[in-house]
Amino acid sequence: MKGIAYFYWVNINITISLATPGDAWAIADVISEAAHDLTTKFGTGHWSAVASEKGVLNGMSKAKVLVVRSEVEVVGTVRLTPSRPWVIDPAYFTPVPRPIYLVDMAIRPGYQRMGVGRALIEEAKALATALAGDSIRLDAYEGVAGACGFYEKCGFTEMGHISYKKVPHVYFEWLIEKK
Repeated sequence: MKGIAYFYWVNINITISLATPGDAWAIADVISEAAHDLTTKFGTGHWSAVASEKGVLNGMSKAKVLVVRSEVEVVGTVRLTPSRPWVIDPAYFTPVPRPIYLVDMAIRPGYQRMGVGRALIEEAKALATALAGDSIRLDAYEGVAGACGFYEKCGFTEMGHISYKKVPHVYFEWLIEKK
């Protein structure tokens, strides 16, 4: 899977593929770097948690993980899983037999706002469809540190607002059209 991400005059060659266990350290680094960037911009919050190689490997065992590479460097990641995260309340979503949950999406700060995240979302949609999913469900932080506008621009529908452990979240859904 190859693509070119564009933002104004910037174009970078990227490749998106399924992650391997050998990518776990780089994935943890991307997630942690993105978390550090959010903490620097918005202060300490739920987004401040750093990832570990062990945690990434554990997540890989139950999911499909995509990575974005620019040259050889991993610059983005997302995990698709059939397992519902605790923060997701199914009552807010369209009832479907096989929802896929999008979690742990992160783009290195230096690669944000270049189309890399959008390309990754499009590949995640294709993968969820190939996995015979009926929808993609996700939550985003509500407020300045959240990515609500990004998910809306990527075609996701806002499904509701909740507070989980006193942290406001917004639910989003993308229904997969069956052919």
